[in-house]
Amino acid sequence: MQLVVARIGRAHGIKGEVTVEVRTDEPELRLAPGAVLATDPAATGPLTIETGRVHSGRLLLRFEGVSDRTGAEALRNTLLIAEIDPEELPEGEDEYYDHQLIDLDVVTADGTEVGRITEISHLPSQDLFIVERPDGSEVLIPFVEEIVAEIDLEEQKAVITPPPGLIDDRAEIASGRDES
Repeated sequence: MQLVVARIGRAHGIKGEVTVEVRTDEPELRLAPGAVLATDPAATGPLTIETGRVHSGRLLLRFEGVSDRTGAEALRNTLLIAEIDPEELPEGEDEYYDHQLIDLDVVTADGTEVGRITEISHLPSQDLFIVERPDGSEVLIPFVEEIVAEIDLEEQKAVITPPPGLIDDRAEIASGRDES
């Protein structure tokens, strides 16, 4: 399985280094020297990482065969793609890769169907499941321990215990307000 792990930014200095926007939770593994990455556009790659370092909070990479600013600038906006074993799991307990969570069925603890995870939104404070309901509408579910009780990859489901109002239909909420 192929996953985007970074996007190349602007050139840094004159020796071929580039800034990268990291799109993986494991940059030390996916963006390590010696890693060979496919690219989008494909004609730009594959690229082999020669060196990597952090400078002023930004990851800088240099690729084999790119030794000057002109070559580095030509790589700008290229996506770096790693080949990932779909069965591979993150090292931490209760950690998941996005591709493992996408398409999981979401149900409440009593088995009520909520929908299907279509996307994971990574926000500064927490991650959100974007869940498509059977009627086509969406609901956002914070991926926090208090709400997501269980992730069962074998059964392909996420069990949630939502607080009142999180997944209630708008019609039910509106009718509840009308009764007050």
